[in-house]
Order: sequence, then structure tokens, then C-alpha cells
Amino acid sequence: MAVSKALRNHADIRAETKARVLRRAAELNYRVDWVARSLRAGRSYLVGLVLPDLMQSFFAEIATAVAETLAPAGYHVLISHTRESAEEEIKNLDLLIARKVDGLIIASAQRSGRLLKRLTTPYVLIDRKLSEVPANFVGSENEQVGRIATEHLIEQGCRRIAHLTGPKVSSAAGRLAGYRSALRKHGLKARENLIVPAGHDDEAGYVAMRKLLTRQPHVDGVFCFNDPAAVGAMRAILEEGLTIPGDISLIGVANMHYSDLLSVPLSTVDQDTARIGKVAAERLLECMKGGGLKAKSLLVPPHLIVRASSRRPRA
Repeated sequence: MAVSKALRNHADIRAETKARVLRRAAELNYRVDWVARSLRAGRSYLVGLVLPDLMQSFFAEIATAVAETLAPAGYHVLISHTRESAEEEIKNLDLLIARKVDGLIIASAQRSGRLLKRLTTPYVLIDRKLSEVPANFVGSENEQVGRIATEHLIEQGCRRIAHLTGPKVSSAAGRLAGYRSALRKHGLKARENLIVPAGHDDEAGYVAMRKLLTRQPHVDGVFCFNDPAAVGAMRAILEEGLTIPGDISLIGVANMHYSDLLSVPLSTVDQDTARIGKVAAERLLECMKGGGLKAKSLLVPPHLIVRASSRRPRA
């Protein structure tokens, strides 16, 4: 039993005993036969993590937190990349289920949750909520994210505030609703020509900002769906010879790792990404134990991080 616990990195074993077992296993060049273990235990010790974009540090942080949380329980993570495609997501889910994963954590690119309703494998949704699916969900309160970002720009003196929207998922819809709510609260008009679809990456943010710069009235603040879109918008603004934040204040969402290393450090709304991954993994562990847990939403509070891209000197 001690050997088994040591090889599974189980918490219920003394560090000295585990070290002795692992040292002897290394001497013998021993490798765990996971196929045999799966057949004996009736489970694979695998969890599928379905992500739409591995280039974003937001999802990379989630993957790291999920793996670190599941490892002490003996689980390994298989990562699936869907490229923001609902069709690719379905194919990858079929492959993961065929591999007999014990559970799934999904940041879904689907517009409808119709196909997820058929899943019999325990799963937890992250970041993107599907309203018609009564599933466990872990993420941000995205309307609050939109309000925090927009109200910050208003506090900096911005009055013509644009929004570069994200893909057609619940997180983008929530942030747009928060943007509109904050403008109403402060007596400002949400001008439809200042709401521009931008997707989720820097190139889409750049193209959207180029369009926005041709429109009237000229904006003095921009709330971007996420940090990559904000980086693209920043490039478009600087190419026009405008200054940030002197001419246009800018804020994103996610607090990606290099946000503070840009030539103009980027203000952002931090979603506490690692916490989202950890909570999702913990919830999935509970679900995989069985017992018919009732689905619930677990929301991680966001908070504002102010840097040079939005901070305007007070008159």
C-alpha cells in the first residue's frame, strides 16, 4: 500500500517513505502500467481539458492550475485545442470520450449546449456559460468585468468610450452588457457605431481598432474584450500617431503575463485565472466521486489593475 501511494503521489504518506520508494523505483527503472491500473480500477485516471485557444496566457494559466490540482489525486490531463470552432470541439470531445477519460473541463466554443446535454461523462464548464445547459460552471461574473473596466475609463475622464467585443460566447455578451450598464449609470450614451466586433486575438483587435479610428465621434477611451485584442488596438492607435492614454485610454481583460512589459503597460481587469482553474478541477473531482451533485455556478471575483494605458493625470 505504501508503494502504491508513493507512486500515485498520494497525500496520505510520509515524505521520507515516498522518497525511499521513488528512489528504489528509479534504480529499477520502474514505470507504472497505467493501462493495467485502468483495467483494474475501472477508470483511466485521465481528465480531458478542452480549450479554444492555447496561444492565450489566460487558458495556459488555467491548464497549469488544473494539472497542479488534479495531480495529487493521481489524474493526468489531456489538452484539446479547438481553435474557437464548435465543430472541432465536438470532434475532440468524441476522441476524449473514446479514450475513456474520467472527466472533462470545457471552455466551450458552442453557441448552443444541445450536444453537451448528451454527455454522460462528468464535466465542468469554465469561462463560457451555456444558459440552456444545467451544468457546473466556474468563471467570472462578466457583466461585473464590463462595469469595472468601463467605470474606470469614466473615472479617468473619458466620455466617448468604445467597446471592442469578443466572439459570440457568454463571456463577451456579459462584458458588453456591463459596458452598457456602466454608461447608463453615468448618463452616457452607448453609441452603436462605437461597438465593434473584434474577436479574441491581437490581429482582430488591430483590424477593429483601425475601423473605429475612422468613425465619428472620435473616441477617448476603449474597453477591449481581452488583453490580446487590446494589444492589437494599441498598435493601431500608435500607428496613427496618437498617444496612449493622452488621446485614447485603453483597458483589457485577463492580466496576461506580459501586460506590464509593453511599451505602454496595459491596464486590465484580472479574473484570477489560476483560481478559476483550481476551483474547476476541485469541482470536477467532487463530480467524479459520484453522488449526484447538484449543478452550480462558482464565480471568482475580478479586480482592476491600473497601469499606464488608462491612467490620466488629473487636471
